[in-house]
Amino acid sequence: MGKRGSIRRMNSAQDLIPEQKVSLDDEMPHIWKRGQDHFSRFTKLIKIELDDETAMVEERWKKWNKQRLLAAGLTLFELDARTQGRFFGDPIVVFEQPDRSRMPSHRFGHGDIVLISRTKPWGEKIYEGIVLDRGPTRIRVVVNEKPKDLKKGRWRIDRGANRVAHDRMHDALISFHSSEGEGGTPLRDLLLGSLHDCASSAERPPEIKGKKKIYNLKKIDSLNDSQQHAVEVAMQRRLTLIQGPPGTGKTHTAVHLLKQLADKGQGSILASAESNVAVDNLLEGLLDLGVKAVRIGRPVKVRENLRDATLDALLENHPLQDELNFIRDENDELRRGLSKLKGREKGLAHKDIKQNFQEMRRLESEMTASVLDEAEVVCATTIGSGHQILGNRKFPIVLIDEATQASEPSALVPINRGCRQLILVGDHKQLPPTVISDTAENGGLGQSLFERLHKCEIPAQMLTTQYRMHPSIREFPSARFYENQLEDGCTKEQRPAPAGLLWPDWDHPVAFIPVEGAEELDEEGSSRSNFSEAAKVLSIVDGLLQMGDIQTNDIGIITPYNGQVRVLSDLFEQAGGREVGEKYSGLEIKSVDGYQGREKEVIVFSTVRANENGQVGFLKDKRRLNVALTRAKRGLIVIGHLATLRQEPTWKSWLDWVEESGCLAWHLSND
Repeated sequence: MGKRGSIRRMNSAQDLIPEQKVSLDDEMPHIWKRGQDHFSRFTKLIKIELDDETAMVEERWKKWNKQRLLAAGLTLFELDARTQGRFFGDPIVVFEQPDRSRMPSHRFGHGDIVLISRTKPWGEKIYEGIVLDRGPTRIRVVVNEKPKDLKKGRWRIDRGANRVAHDRMHDALISFHSSEGEGGTPLRDLLLGSLHDCASSAERPPEIKGKKKIYNLKKIDSLNDSQQHAVEVAMQRRLTLIQGPPGTGKTHTAVHLLKQLADKGQGSILASAESNVAVDNLLEGLLDLGVKAVRIGRPVKVRENLRDATLDALLENHPLQDELNFIRDENDELRRGLSKLKGREKGLAHKDIKQNFQEMRRLESEMTASVLDEAEVVCATTIGSGHQILGNRKFPIVLIDEATQASEPSALVPINRGCRQLILVGDHKQLPPTVISDTAENGGLGQSLFERLHKCEIPAQMLTTQYRMHPSIREFPSARFYENQLEDGCTKEQRPAPAGLLWPDWDHPVAFIPVEGAEELDEEGSSRSNFSEAAKVLSIVDGLLQMGDIQTNDIGIITPYNGQVRVLSDLFEQAGGREVGEKYSGLEIKSVDGYQGREKEVIVFSTVRANENGQVGFLKDKRRLNVALTRAKRGLIVIGHLATLRQEPTWKSWLDWVEESGCLAWHLSND
């Protein structure tokens, strides 16, 4: 990565004060009186995060042996490769075992960034790609550049680190604090929390196109009262926080809000989220409502049924595409003929090629601008919002969904595109941003902009009706995490207890199954597993499937530890497999952190921790427990070691509730 420039002129009189050394030992403030301090701290944090991630990846490459990499599912070796057409212009490479046999168990999935090399991803030419899809015997990867001599010799693929995110966050921090250039936002001081009364400032009407806009919003039939109120408030204010507890329809509300803003036509709208999945959910909702929405980003990372709405797809079907293709073909022919030309003729050919390239760039720019100009809403990930394809384009209205999963520097990337009206949708009672580095997380990178602004006493508009969970599943999370404010939008009759499990109380489809197993530490000492719990999970799933009430794609298996994810994946692989056409096809096994925003008819939760010292590790995180307990619609099954879990206060409280509700399933426990 090239060296970045230093910060330019700051928008503060205090900028004349010499920069002070930033200590990460100091508590992360929620009010920033000095912009320089904010810039310095977050610049340091994102650098630490990148360095730690890179170091972790490089350590695996250089110090782990082949067996360890294979066991972790992070590398595949000795693969044959061949091309298989193109994906929106980029080559598709298929990787297979030499004998076309089944791939070893691995952790590569759709959208993952991978590094392709011969023997090692350092000290030799490497190629970067993105996983398109996977099957039992192959992985398909989309690459920018086709590897040389692809069919000769063998290849390996590795999980890689993402340096692009760091660069765009760093650029966003510079833009946020600089009065020079085209970026930034008029909301800077409000977002820093440096104003005397942030709550009152947030309530001011947004100034878009030089005017303060106040709207009278009609009742939207598909919204409940709390959703309607949240939309009405967000339309009137320049900064709004919308808190959506599990199952309350955060994205549904966000989509209808975007529809209303688009109908008013007050300016370009940027709809963003931290993950591609969340952005796709926004896009799908907008298209269903008839909104002209365009998706920015690599089509390979976009859900298949939404790829027609990507910028790449729309450009392929643009009226000027034929003209562009004609010039491109002409240029290719000129370049092929260069070797046969000499003297003046060769010089003229070079001149024609240069002119053609200029014309191609002009056409591409014109086509892109016309597509984006016609869009009512542009959808992109927070980091994707910094893509050069958007140039200096301004978006006075910015909405960030799942905003509590975005780190503050990441959220600043879309905000810096001239944001004058900002809506943050999320829930700070659920999982925070994912941060790899413990140092960066402890230093404050794990706190979202949403949560910090809430600490600045900017109230959140809370959605209060949940439509996901059986009322019994909703009961404890509502009481423990949301002050009993959650109401039920579905009845117990609409969420009947699934057959295939002997529930302790059929009117309360919650079961805690005690298992007297023992946790184990991975070879690398970074994760944990519990084979006794894994075996119980398999037994429970088989029982659920046997009755036919529940199908494999109705079940989600979640656990706090990636080590247990690998053990469970291997176990179900041996028991019948999870690929298309196999016994457990469609069955999902993920970490709790990877399941926020998701739901299933039945959730089976393996807690893993079982030890004499009563240590629960990051199970003590209330937000992680909240997510785990709120994914299920019809049935929640928790498997764990009773004595260990009771050592943690929140878990003890939940287990007390389980006992009081008659949901402790001793009859399903191991002997």
